[in-house]
Amino acid sequence: MESTAGAGQLLAISDLHISYPENRELVEKMRPESDEDWLIVAGDVAETVADIRWVLETFAGRFRKVLWAPGNHDLWTHPKDPVTLRGVARYDHLVGLCRELGVLTPEDPYPVWEGPGGPAVVAPLFLLYDYSFLPAGCATKEEGLAYAHGTGIVCNDEYLLHPDPYPSREDWCRARVEETERRLAELPEDLPTVLAGHYPLDRHPTDVLWYPEFAMWCGTTRTADWHRRFRVATMVYGHLHIPRTTWLDGVRFEEVSVGYPREWRKRSGDPGRLRRILPMEVGTGDRGAAPGVGGGRGDAR
Repeated sequence: MESTAGAGQLLAISDLHISYPENRELVEKMRPESDEDWLIVAGDVAETVADIRWVLETFAGRFRKVLWAPGNHDLWTHPKDPVTLRGVARYDHLVGLCRELGVLTPEDPYPVWEGPGGPAVVAPLFLLYDYSFLPAGCATKEEGLAYAHGTGIVCNDEYLLHPDPYPSREDWCRARVEETERRLAELPEDLPTVLAGHYPLDRHPTDVLWYPEFAMWCGTTRTADWHRRFRVATMVYGHLHIPRTTWLDGVRFEEVSVGYPREWRKRSGDPGRLRRILPMEVGTGDRGAAPGVGGGRGDAR
């Protein structure tokens, strides 16, 4: 593990979706408050490799350290992207891009934040989902997907996120969970962790979705106890487009997404505000929006 002492803040953001010009403008304005600030980018930067490169290169030139975890949009093989790689090959390509830029990924040694609020291991995660967050009354993936198709709320991952060479997304998820679990178990037991991925480790943040069936594309029950097992100080995630703080078993879960312009325009405050993870913000509590505020991923994109 790499250790970097200093002051500054550990900040986070996700779901930048810079294919929207308004969101690109937000990124252009995002800057650290000190030369020692680190930034976690928890997925869904963009749908094309060129746009992902622009964002991460921009941040790498501004922040002391940048950590990236992939979101589902980053992994799409999108018809607008000239890079046609699929599945693991696309992910590996993005990891290579990050290494070229000096951005840390889930494949790199986890750094130790030793600034204010530390020390803490900061671990970017790539875990995917396995359809285990099933809709009420459904017992299998097939039943859940049938229900979702019946409501018309189906994630575009079904058409654009390919698991190659794994036979399914849930098989890819299983492999990612097993490898990540092994690495986290090897961390020093005297250090707390900040786990940062695109999806929450536990299902509870999805309880406020306008369309509960979308939870199937939001994580896995395999990680439901990780916030306790791995001494988590804060679990950072995105994907839901409902920025808020919740607590589970005394552990802080922080949703840090920007979301789409039609969503963030409805909210008060600065849509491009970087969320401070460490040191913890004074008075941090459940800033949860009403169910579905901010879109709640109800457009199933």
